[in-house]
Amino acid sequence: MRGAHDATSTGTDWLVPQWRAPARVRAFVTTRNGGVSRGAYASLNLGYAGDDRAAVDQNRHRVQQHLPAAATWLRQVHGANVVEVGAPNASTPTADAAVTRAPRVPLVVMIADCLPVFLAARSQDVVGVAHAGWRGVAAGVLENTVAAMGCPPHDIVAWIGPGIGPQAFEVGRDVYDAFVQHDAGTANAFAPLREGKWLADLPRLARQRLARAGVHDVEGGTWCTLHDPARFFSYRRDGASGRMGAFIWIEPPQ
Repeated sequence: MRGAHDATSTGTDWLVPQWRAPARVRAFVTTRNGGVSRGAYASLNLGYAGDDRAAVDQNRHRVQQHLPAAATWLRQVHGANVVEVGAPNASTPTADAAVTRAPRVPLVVMIADCLPVFLAARSQDVVGVAHAGWRGVAAGVLENTVAAMGCPPHDIVAWIGPGIGPQAFEVGRDVYDAFVQHDAGTANAFAPLREGKWLADLPRLARQRLARAGVHDVEGGTWCTLHDPARFFSYRRDGASGRMGAFIWIEPPQ
């Protein structure tokens, strides 16, 4: 399975997907390193909640230097809404996924333990990114993103970024039932831990939902945010936690 390589050319340890997306698609996921925030938010925190706003502004500015235009940030609510972005947008739509067909229009979702999922069409100029926590995955955010791309699902490739891993994500009956009651086949993504508790494999659940939507070319999903505190923020691990960003856009034809 191919995963990602570090963006060493930018002097960062960001993750750059290795996947079968068209050459003009650009994407990366930041880590927690390379910013100015302090304490629990050290150092490249991109989320305003709990942190010093000036520090977050400076962190976002550092990332912006690697983007072709201003990114469209979302107000994420762990839902399944998808917004289409046609131009760099200073507003903050309420959504947990975005798609674009326009060149040089960066999309972004923020993550700590939830998965970022990139999607790109092989034969059309359209990309998307989804914020895929368990609530969003159960609600259909991945299927909705695939549908919003408006192309045959078999033409889409996907890449799953860092999120809480299958050895760390302890869940209760509510999470188990949210999936298994609607699709008994998802039970293989839950390892019994003790009475009423399971370890959930969120990347596997995401793959299952993508497959159900017709997307089978999926890479990534191998990084655990909780088990790598040197590199990743984790809300489940730390409580007060920063946010990383997953960015994707299309470069214009040469």
